Amino acid sequence: MSSFTYNSQQSSRKLSFQEFHDACDDSNRTEWVNGRVVLVPTESTTHQQILSFLNMTLSVFVQKHKLGEVLYRFLMRLEVVPCARVPDLLFVSESRKSLITHTYLDGPADIAIEIVSPESSVRDCTEKLAEYQTGGVREYWLIDPERKRADFFEQGADRRYYPVPLADGCYHSQVVPGYWFKVQELWDDQLPDVLEMLRRLGVTN
Repeated sequence: MSSFTYNSQQSSRKLSFQEFHDACDDSNRTEWVNGRVVLVPTESTTHQQILSFLNMTLSVFVQKHKLGEVLYRFLMRLEVVPCARVPDLLFVSESRKSLITHTYLDGPADIAIEIVSPESSVRDCTEKLAEYQTGGVREYWLIDPERKRADFFEQGADRRYYPVPLADGCYHSQVVPGYWFKVQELWDDQLPDVLEMLRRLGVTN
């Protein structure tokens, strides 16, 4: 891809997805929403730590059980919205891996995960919630370390999102059966040891 410089002249007209994709070098720092380029803010250390923990544990679990693919900060195109967002993490099931192209996911992920920051709260909790619901993302996880709050949504038969209650303080994914974690532990100063978490999940001894 050629270098992309976002300026007021470009922002005055709408870009097609192909124009955005062809022009943007750093697609994990920019998103495309209804023809407009949206810049993604940088994350805090806490954001990165929680993201790393979820990435490592979910990736190993998925690989162990041959369930599909976990992608880190990868562009996801939702044609029906239209938008191309960069969730912090994506899960794509084995039967849908053909949607993964070299540079973006051409369709909805089975799970999209966002770690909310103060700068991204409206975007993650309102805009993306509506887009992912309409676009067909089956599960949406919203992890907010600032507020020490996590919300999980599952798409019903009517394609609308419904909040998923915790079971004894734990979230159990329906899309990735057997993967779970204690939500409260995400807010601890020291996140759970990854190897210990993998033992809990039955991945390692």
